[in-house]
Amino acid sequence: MSGAVQVSPPNPGTVRIVRILVVDDEVDLAEAIARGLRREGYAVDLAHDGNEALDKALVNGYDLICLDLTMPGIDGLEVCRRIRATTDLVEQPRILVLTARDGVEDRVVGLDQGADDYLVKPFAFPELAARVRTLMRREASQSSSVLNVGELELDTSRHRAMRGSTELSLTAKEFALLRYFMAHADQVLSQEELLEHVWDEHADPFTNTVRVTVGTLRKKIQTDDELPNLIETVIGKGYRLLEETPA
Repeated sequence: MSGAVQVSPPNPGTVRIVRILVVDDEVDLAEAIARGLRREGYAVDLAHDGNEALDKALVNGYDLICLDLTMPGIDGLEVCRRIRATTDLVEQPRILVLTARDGVEDRVVGLDQGADDYLVKPFAFPELAARVRTLMRREASQSSSVLNVGELELDTSRHRAMRGSTELSLTAKEFALLRYFMAHADQVLSQEELLEHVWDEHADPFTNTVRVTVGTLRKKIQTDDELPNLIETVIGKGYRLLEETPA
């Protein structure tokens, strides 16, 4: 198919707290892109037409939308225009247009409608992944790849987490969860919020996946039995990463 994409092995230095919506009516292509992005550590949802894309974009807090232009019903340009025109979104997502239209005029029209970048099909997955990283680096919250909260240090560019002088061995999901905790240090985060921002739409809200992952992360950052716990459970409300080490 014209939009064929090759998925390369994951790059461990690209894990981000990013939720992405992939929109393409070529189901196989959309699923291939989603698989590749999930292997990079992103949470990914899918939509296969413009109406579904708009419904999801206006409900979920996506950081980035990979948007095909040629779709039945509402096309990608109209989806882009409507997203940019809405005032209901807390934060506007980045929009990366994916299309077989390679003319200069097509690119200009897409960018004028609010797209942030433009990638012509067929493309290699590593280029798509690089475009995603570049777009997300433009956000002020991503201006530095290193986060520091108390004894914790997280280097997203090298996928490295430390507590003091001890390096932590984290899975991609644990790393993503810690990144979200550190970006919201000292705030109480509900299970629902964590599920929305660190997992994708296929996560079952009725399972204990958040509790289990928080539990394994808490154990891994407890590098010494003598050290205080940094993630506390706030009964009935959620979890909080303490900004200052308890006495």
